Amino acid sequence: MDKNQGITASRQPLAGQASATSATPLTQPFLAPKAVETVPLEMVRYDTQTGLVPVVVQDEQTGAVLTLAYANREALKRTLGTGQAWFWSRSRQDYWRKGETSGNVQTVVQVRIDCDGDAVLYLVRPAGPACHTGEYSCFYRNMEHKNPAVSREQHAEGIAAGNEGPAVDTSAGSSASEVVSQAGRTAARTTASSDGADEAVLQELWQVIHSRWVERPQGSYTTYLFEHGVDKTAKKVGEEGVEVAIAAKNAAVSEAGQKDLCEESADLLFHLMALWKQTGLEPSDVYGVLAQRHRAKG
Repeated sequence: MDKNQGITASRQPLAGQASATSATPLTQPFLAPKAVETVPLEMVRYDTQTGLVPVVVQDEQTGAVLTLAYANREALKRTLGTGQAWFWSRSRQDYWRKGETSGNVQTVVQVRIDCDGDAVLYLVRPAGPACHTGEYSCFYRNMEHKNPAVSREQHAEGIAAGNEGPAVDTSAGSSASEVVSQAGRTAARTTASSDGADEAVLQELWQVIHSRWVERPQGSYTTYLFEHGVDKTAKKVGEEGVEVAIAAKNAAVSEAGQKDLCEESADLLFHLMALWKQTGLEPSDVYGVLAQRHRAKG
């Protein structure tokens, strides 16, 4: 899948979807409604606190919903660039590719975005079960309430009291801790920046790239680039350079554009450093050229 294809937007509901049993996938052919337009990646609206967007994963052949996961901008870019389903793990705080350990990869046929831009759909061809339990779909359990009459009474009482909105479950400690953890990491980055430790970020990134070059861990995006050769990485550098140029035009007129420019610049730096590693360059080689030019100008 070519990243430049953008994200396909469909204004139509995914009708005709049947439910999957826990034991076997559906065999009834499924035809997703034809998309009516294609929009750029910039149309995705991420959660303002987490930077994530929910991703519904659907079997392209059966129409069964397989998984609900989350992705950030980089995960979506990796999905569009590799044709494999990439996500962001909220528990591990890291990228993950479906099937990187189990082998049950999901080949992404199409990426769609909903009408509001705040949800994404992967239409996939799964190579195995989607669920870590071994079930075909993560949605293999029916839910019921033992005494629905109680729920109706409570709902009526809530409306009478003026509480029509959904209740907030403050016992969800894991979700709260994720928000606190996210804030803590942001604060740590701010502190590091104010202490003049910005240069250390590039050194750490180079160390990670070097370790990927030596160890080649499966499921790593950097490993994917290395295994596909210089041409693949060079192409990505070109693509990221174009995205930096586009983001720069928006950065001149809005804070959101400046944020996009920062993200695209970070993507460009990463891919450029990966290209250095593949071609035998060290960052010091490039820094040396910059230093020579600076001294030559006096």
